Amino acid sequence: MLTIKWGALVCGALITVCAHAGQEVGDYSGLPKDLADAATAYDLAQFRSDRRELERLLADDYVLVGSDGRNQTKAEYLADATAPGSKTLSVAITRQIKRAWPNGAVLGGMVDAKGLSHGKQTTTRARFVDIWAKRDGRWQVIFTQVNKVRDAVLPALSRHLTAAQDRRT
Repeated sequence: MLTIKWGALVCGALITVCAHAGQEVGDYSGLPKDLADAATAYDLAQFRSDRRELERLLADDYVLVGSDGRNQTKAEYLADATAPGSKTLSVAITRQIKRAWPNGAVLGGMVDAKGLSHGKQTTTRARFVDIWAKRDGRWQVIFTQVNKVRDAVLPALSRHLTAAQDRRT
């Protein structure tokens, strides 16, 4: 269950928007204006844990797939994302992808996030993808997948340090 809660925190941190532009802001240039507006509203709703706005922007059939491979429904995600003691504190997005076509889009990237999940501090690095659909004239997120990313430098550094220590003994 902790992994699902982690997934909700990451999902809430994915494309967080602050009052100024920076790494934490998704770059929606080149997208249709109505999609860019919806994505920005989604960012703000996640950052503010705005349940009402999230309910509007997430499709009723929304599914979040977390790193543990378990599915989370819209209701389950909303419960975790707006739970007391859960908050996004900072986020940086890199390696962003944007693909749009009539009535559909994929927005994703790499996220480094810090926050609170049910009062406990968390730090996360993950790759994410949000799939958007335009239904009845409005954009909604229909699917999110989040995968934790292990820092490849750490295992290599560990091997290097172990080898250096072995040479000394």
